[in-house]
Amino acid sequence: MRCCFSAHLPALAALSAFPGPCEVLRSGARLAPALLRSASAAVRRVRSWHPDDLTAVNLELVTLTEDTAVITWYTGIPGTDDGLGHPLPAITEGEVVYGTHPARLNRSASEGRATAHHQVELTGLEPGQTYYYQARSRGAAATPTPLHLVRGNAVGTSAFGLGSGGGPYSFTTPQPPPGRHLLSIALCNDLHLGETTAGLVGGIPLLRGVVQQPGRAPYPELMSRALVAEARRRGADLLLAGGDISAGGSAHDLGEARRILDGFGAHGEDYFVVRGNHDRSRDDAFRTTFQGGDGPGYFSRDLGGLRIIGLDTYAKSGNGADAGGLGAEQLAWFQGQLRQQPDQPTLVFGHHPLTVRDSLFPVTRGQCLERRQARALVDAYASAPGVFLHHAGHTHRNKRTVLTRAPHVTHQEVAAAKEYPGGFTLVRIHSGGYALNHFKAGDVAARQWSERSRRVAAGLWPHHALGRSVTDRNSVRAHDLSGVMALAGRE
Repeated sequence: MRCCFSAHLPALAALSAFPGPCEVLRSGARLAPALLRSASAAVRRVRSWHPDDLTAVNLELVTLTEDTAVITWYTGIPGTDDGLGHPLPAITEGEVVYGTHPARLNRSASEGRATAHHQVELTGLEPGQTYYYQARSRGAAATPTPLHLVRGNAVGTSAFGLGSGGGPYSFTTPQPPPGRHLLSIALCNDLHLGETTAGLVGGIPLLRGVVQQPGRAPYPELMSRALVAEARRRGADLLLAGGDISAGGSAHDLGEARRILDGFGAHGEDYFVVRGNHDRSRDDAFRTTFQGGDGPGYFSRDLGGLRIIGLDTYAKSGNGADAGGLGAEQLAWFQGQLRQQPDQPTLVFGHHPLTVRDSLFPVTRGQCLERRQARALVDAYASAPGVFLHHAGHTHRNKRTVLTRAPHVTHQEVAAAKEYPGGFTLVRIHSGGYALNHFKAGDVAARQWSERSRRVAAGLWPHHALGRSVTDRNSVRAHDLSGVMALAGRE
């Protein structure tokens, strides 16, 4: 079963659908210079280094809520190479200094221990306030993850400080969702249990994939366990896993996934799972593992007034590289669900996205749901004002899209749990709206793998996976969710 990422590339897309010539030219113009730079870096001689040298790089404002901000970066030894064009780690203390004026960074936060993989959380922030900050490793200012290929911004909600070589950078905290907090739901996808190489694309030397370091735990298991722990720590009441739970649908890998997810709670009560194209197999081990062998792969659950609809977006035969499909029976069932109760607050999740916009890589039909069925879903949303969120995976990126024909629905693609940036998106549901916030897994070993796996696609992966802007992974929307009750015992 091929990796989802392979569908981004014209060399392998022939098995499903060729991207158009304009797509190839557009992406090629962006990617060729970067690939050449990567090739040059791979053969560049490593210079000598001094033990006190360090470089602070890959600064990212990952999470931004009304009162918190999570900031990550990496400290390395300049002139060294881990074999992937990435500097070896430099263990040091890091801190973030910040304030409400760029010349008065009079507050600070730190991790309290030395590390190369920094993750600092700013707390007690004021909603609607603009803050300025600088991240430092032993006094050296951290520089942002470059997103120039997509004209993105990894470090702030404005362009302040970009191009300065260390900031300070700026962000403005949002207002909280209106109303009382009711519950929180963790959205995740693409765990890929059983996978051994991230971003493996056969036949393209520069896209050779990234493997875990010897002696360390298999990265899909490591990242999945860290995800479950972090989701619980962040207050998730429910967890929705949106497909590609395994790398190839084997009973062993799906069984391991079940054991890991059971660490969050009871399947069918505390967490729910749908199937992705990687989860298909001849023995249908997914059905046995998660459905008990009976019933369809799609479902609807009412949880205190909140309707959760799970879709099987690859209910078809195929090699996994072609477009997703629901099948006529599932589509009719779904349309009937929304017609019966169009105003009920509803969250839909499935593996394949309905649309793929603003992709760095060439877009093929295999990246999303079959077009006619996707249009049918959007038409159903247009007549169902209760639907507020559609969660999808498959593209391995954070991307927020408001559906033009159903503007009350946010279409949220969530990055893969198994690799950079790693983690999940938390939906905080309030009576008058909701917030979407992406969190990286906080476990130290998970941070190490996340940093290593950013080298997927010859180091171009952050341009695709992180999100072009803070709002691609953190947003707030008003929506009438007053019909939802807080889950019993979880207020």
